[in-house]
Amino acid sequence: MSKRKYTKIGIIIVLILVGIFLAFSPNLDKKLEGYLVESETAFIDRVIDGDTVESNGTSIRLLGINTPEKGEKYYKEAKDFLEELVINKTVILKFGKDREDKYGRTLAYLYYNGEDINLKLVEQGYANIYFPSGKDMYYNKFYLAWKECEKNLCEKSDNRCANCIKLINFDYKNEFVSFENICDFDCDLENWEIKDEGRKKFVFLEFVLEKHEHVNILVEEGADNENTLYWNREDYVWTDSGDTLFLRDEEGKLVLWKSY
Repeated sequence: MSKRKYTKIGIIIVLILVGIFLAFSPNLDKKLEGYLVESETAFIDRVIDGDTVESNGTSIRLLGINTPEKGEKYYKEAKDFLEELVINKTVILKFGKDREDKYGRTLAYLYYNGEDINLKLVEQGYANIYFPSGKDMYYNKFYLAWKECEKNLCEKSDNRCANCIKLINFDYKNEFVSFENICDFDCDLENWEIKDEGRKKFVFLEFVLEKHEHVNILVEEGADNENTLYWNREDYVWTDSGDTLFLRDEEGKLVLWKSY
């Protein structure tokens, strides 16, 4: 057998062994994370809200998540939960591709005693996933945590119309959403809301979706009519890099969600 054939066989064997290692190494992501992610430590002396802390006067915005704003349901619970985890403790900050946001805040994933603090907020239903700059190496585990979450922000609606309203079109590129009422009775959607991963919110005002009818929501300036409502904004809602649509009932409970 020629040296060239031996070389080819050797390469194939190496590739097979690498494939086996990747398939059966459950801690590989963590190992790679340790090598690839820049990090430093910080002493947390203040918690501003559920997704922002301070260290020696520097604001740190937690990556991968968004928690309720002041005045919204679960705002205090999210803040209290984060305080319990990190206040007056030294944590490890792990950074993504952007070190700061437009407000000058440091962007980081927080770790304490090996636990991903940002992820824990999602697991407990105090935060939804939030990746405005695009999906990174952490996205999959955050997505799965949200998908498996069943309490607080993840609590399913018990409204009788929760199983009636179906998302039939979500054209994020053209800022267009459409829902249909598949039930044999009308559904009052007053004070139901559509939300993105961040702060953008659309609230249904005195609106009833009749049985077997649909409604379109367009992100542009316009006057509402029978089947079309306008999310009157001058800027965009759905980000090209990936986002999530959340539909909640009048009590803030989750009716449905869709990520892309």
